[in-house]
Amino acid sequence: MERLPGWLRQHLAALRAVAVLTVLLGLIYPLVTTGVAQALFDHHANGSMVASGHGSSLIGQSFTDAAGNPVRKYFQSRPSAAGDGYDPTSTSASNLGPEDVIDTPDRPSLLTQVCTRSKAAGELEGVSGARPFCTPDGVGAVLKVFPAGAVSVNQACPATPFVTSYQGLKVECAKPGQDYAAGRTVPIRGDATAVVPADAVTASGSGLDPHISVAYARLQAPRVARERGLDPARVEQLIQQHTTGRALGFIGEPAVNVLELNLALDGR
Repeated sequence: MERLPGWLRQHLAALRAVAVLTVLLGLIYPLVTTGVAQALFDHHANGSMVASGHGSSLIGQSFTDAAGNPVRKYFQSRPSAAGDGYDPTSTSASNLGPEDVIDTPDRPSLLTQVCTRSKAAGELEGVSGARPFCTPDGVGAVLKVFPAGAVSVNQACPATPFVTSYQGLKVECAKPGQDYAAGRTVPIRGDATAVVPADAVTASGSGLDPHISVAYARLQAPRVARERGLDPARVEQLIQQHTTGRALGFIGEPAVNVLELNLALDGR
């Protein structure tokens, strides 16, 4: 039989390689890895789903009513920037950084969001929601300073500025529609000490994190115990049972899975 041309032999060899790799990597390998995962890690391989159709323990959820208000008998999750909150199809962060301190007509600054959340969390838990760089009314404590005066740029008139003067200059409220871009931006730290933990006022990078810090869980524990008529010691015990340690013993911080904790409180 006459030998095949070199170019044809090369094409046939390539086709055989494609066929073999397709069977190995497209069929055998996925079946083997899926079988091993189902045999050894059945719960995790199937999405870490929790009982009674409550979703995955790997994705956070909001425990609020139809108006967006916290349901007081539940532990609250951290804020989420994923869609309307914990939307797996819109996983994202806010993309706002530490320099985002001045509100605009279309959205509050990151600083004001933090201040507003801290104030709301403090009111919910019956503690001080004050924190550095925040005004008592829950917006960013930021001045725009000009030679002739200063403006509390995040406090629109007729609000009362959080300070009356700055370095001898009178501080005024911000007039709606006025352009203060030319002024020098001066965030004012104040002397407040934050009681509300950082994870209560900031979203995670993915927007889907189901965990909160142990400190935030313990801050909420008295409210949850009171609303449910439970012994605070029992609530603390449940927090401990649903706290995961540091990865590999030294990476990160202990965290509490809010979904699993709330389901445990419901007896599910």
